[in-house]
Amino acid sequence: MFDYKAVLFDLDGTLVDSMGIWKDIDVEYLGRFHIPMPDGLQEAIEGISMYETATYFKNHFHIKDSHEKMIADWNDMAYRKYTQVPAKNGILRFLEYLEKKQIPCGLATSNSRTLTQVTLDSHRMSRFFKVVITGDEVIKGKPEPDVYLTAARRLQVPPEKCLVFEDLIAGIMAGKRAGMYVCAVEDDYSAKDREAKIRMADMYIKDYEDEVLYD
Repeated sequence: MFDYKAVLFDLDGTLVDSMGIWKDIDVEYLGRFHIPMPDGLQEAIEGISMYETATYFKNHFHIKDSHEKMIADWNDMAYRKYTQVPAKNGILRFLEYLEKKQIPCGLATSNSRTLTQVTLDSHRMSRFFKVVITGDEVIKGKPEPDVYLTAARRLQVPPEKCLVFEDLIAGIMAGKRAGMYVCAVEDDYSAKDREAKIRMADMYIKDYEDEVLYD
């Protein structure tokens, strides 16, 4: 299991149970413009960066606000929610285990720097991550591999020596396209995709208490 020289994590649905937050935010945000929430919106924007999401909203809903204002509004709406999201079961134990084994960890998320940092601080996880790459820093979000390749480069670890933990199909695709070994994590939000996740990933866990993760 641990021939790997670095471990990379997604944030939403992988470190914390936060995926459901965004549907509520999208409903509320679109409501400001008297636009009903369309079917399939969450699937259409899964994994992509906030900037790409703003572009999607502008193209599909004809919102006139700038990308920067839209992202700032979403961050404001989500900030309090992210101080309260629960951590995934067993994640702190696993991070402590990796720390003891001196395996560096990175975080590679499509979320913003603001929300990523408040989440890590709320759960006292910041110290475990040598690098944190957010959607603010890459042009192409998942399923493109950019965010994972950037994390590996900053850790100075070859992609093939990186183990990735992901909860969404777009994220699994990003890790595989980066040439990394990918472990899919169970999450209620993506329960409908469970079989596809098992098929696409190299391994699958229910949570971080799974003994396959430990020597």
